[in-house]
Amino acid sequence: MRRRLPDVEDTLRILKEKRTRPLHRPPPPASRALRGFMKDLDGRFGQGASALIARWREIVGADIARRTEPLKLIKGRNGAPSSLEIRVAGPSAAIIQHQAQDILARVNVFLGADAVGKLRIVQGPLRRAEQTPPPRRKAPLDAATEAELMESLSRAPEGRLKDALITLGRGVLRRSGS
Repeated sequence: MRRRLPDVEDTLRILKEKRTRPLHRPPPPASRALRGFMKDLDGRFGQGASALIARWREIVGADIARRTEPLKLIKGRNGAPSSLEIRVAGPSAAIIQHQAQDILARVNVFLGADAVGKLRIVQGPLRRAEQTPPPRRKAPLDAATEAELMESLSRAPEGRLKDALITLGRGVLRRSGS
């Protein structure tokens, strides 16, 4: 005997009674879960790419560090040495390419023997601005010199011209050391 197909009401009743389970999803890859943890450890203990970025000037020297910045350290497969990707400012890429072996040797001294085997050069503007300390404010004039300056400009009319002359006079007197 053949079974008959359910009609619409029977279908709705069957669907209400039977709940289907959602499909089983596999857990996310362990690398995704460990990525944040590893970055935290890198930052705390100074190994890997973050330590390389923080101490780049010490590793390669001031001249090369002015023209380059490390971007990332790409791990090699099956125990092969890693690759270091650096960004180079404009036309300095040719110079840096000729110094690649020297840079790799210095980086391997820092990270360990044969840690990095290849240098990838990416041309582009450097992200960080050259870190120069802000200019120091010069010490104010002593009271006697300030009084002499004000006395010499006492006949000048009040206004922007007098203010500019006072500023100029202070700058000249600071430079001359009077």
